[in-house]
Amino acid sequence: MRPFGVLALQGDFAAHAAAFRELGVPVREVRRVHELDSLSGLMIPGGESTTLLNLMRDEPWFEALHRFHRDGSVLAGTCAGAILLAREVKPRQPSLGLLDVVIERNAYGRQVDSFETGIDAPALGGGPVEAIFIRAPRFRSIGQGVEVLGRHHDEPVLVRQGRVVAGTFHPELTGSRALHRYLAELAASSPPITTVHGRTRQALTIPPLT
Repeated sequence: MRPFGVLALQGDFAAHAAAFRELGVPVREVRRVHELDSLSGLMIPGGESTTLLNLMRDEPWFEALHRFHRDGSVLAGTCAGAILLAREVKPRQPSLGLLDVVIERNAYGRQVDSFETGIDAPALGGGPVEAIFIRAPRFRSIGQGVEVLGRHHDEPVLVRQGRVVAGTFHPELTGSRALHRYLAELAASSPPITTVHGRTRQALTIPPLT
């Protein structure tokens, strides 16, 4: 079984890694582009999306993650990670554009407005799935090729497009491992990927933050 990576630049990466390990899934914390080699998937955790973008400027992360996606591996993001995957972000900021959604940052309000609830996500195995929303984004528009995997009060909070999965909540801070199990099973069906290290590393420039 190939490891599932967790981007460990900032945010809740340790909790995500622990969740995968509880399921018996080998994990690699990823801090450098070359560490994407031979992974079955990558989780981009929650945190602060603008801080994450600044930390990604030291290496050609956008180029590497686009290649990782093209090679057939799973890309997942929660909260800030979902923002990074989106086609369009409001207020405007750079993103990977790998998921055909428009997402709004901090759409539920401030830290004091955080809450824990159960979401309806039958694709994850039935029954409500525990979820924590912390300064969470919201999906404002979803493309036709995007499947809704989970809802809160009929609002999409977990979506999938091919091998890209994004949620606006923090599953790693709960006792539920349903989403991590789903991602591991999705990754297990992925074809072998080619390596990132050793290919051309001419950077895809991350545009300036506005």
